[in-house]
Amino acid sequence: MPSQNDIAKSFRALHNPKDPLILTNVWDASTASTIASLPSTRAIATASFAIAASIGVDDDNLTKAQNLAALEIIVSAARKTNPALPVTTDFQDGYGKDLPSLAAAVKEIIAVGAVGCNIEDMDLAAGTLRPLEDAVARVKTVVEAAKEAGVPDFVVNARTDVLSQEGGTLDQVIERGKAFLEAGACTVFVWGGPKLRGVSSEEVKILVKELNGMVNVMMLLIPGFLGPQEIRQLGVARVSIGPGLWMKAMELVKEQAQLLA
Repeated sequence: MPSQNDIAKSFRALHNPKDPLILTNVWDASTASTIASLPSTRAIATASFAIAASIGVDDDNLTKAQNLAALEIIVSAARKTNPALPVTTDFQDGYGKDLPSLAAAVKEIIAVGAVGCNIEDMDLAAGTLRPLEDAVARVKTVVEAAKEAGVPDFVVNARTDVLSQEGGTLDQVIERGKAFLEAGACTVFVWGGPKLRGVSSEEVKILVKELNGMVNVMMLLIPGFLGPQEIRQLGVARVSIGPGLWMKAMELVKEQAQLLA
């Protein structure tokens, strides 16, 4: 059994713009074990939206305790199938109101087996984008907390919600992305916001150039949007599908249930 930091190292190495890591996000033990059993699976990521939906709460109202409980179950299920499989968690805005509580929260997710996390630059309680200086300090705090917990290669995927804000520009995304990478993030997750605004292929090309390819984008499992082969050609290091599988699963459940009426 490799050490947790050895698993983190292998996970970090998967972030390669020439061969992007495509993560099929999970939300419970059954999806974790199913995805872990696939030969093509190189790592597992959680989806906070899907975790929240599966327990009947809104994504923004998912508590740290609820997220941690789900993560522990997911890690356990995945490791039963593949003990060395990296698991990274969607940790929303980090939950901590201040830097010490954020550091403590990071150590909690490491304690249950995570080797990476997403952290947003939104303040979910306030519903506002954090000032750049504050957002950078939080990325640094996650990195330092992971080192103190014995996982110096912990993978931070720093998400920016600039484009979901009115008047948000790509230049602001680039400014934040460069600052997050300098603070120790492995990749920058550029969230296009709700209502399918997304991030265009032309915008992704600019981001890849400016951030040396260390970019995470979300692939929407909807006709008309880029598929895995097209996204691979853009030169990003990482691709997520967020709650995409959960949405597909719920569509299938509804469709099959209607056949029984």
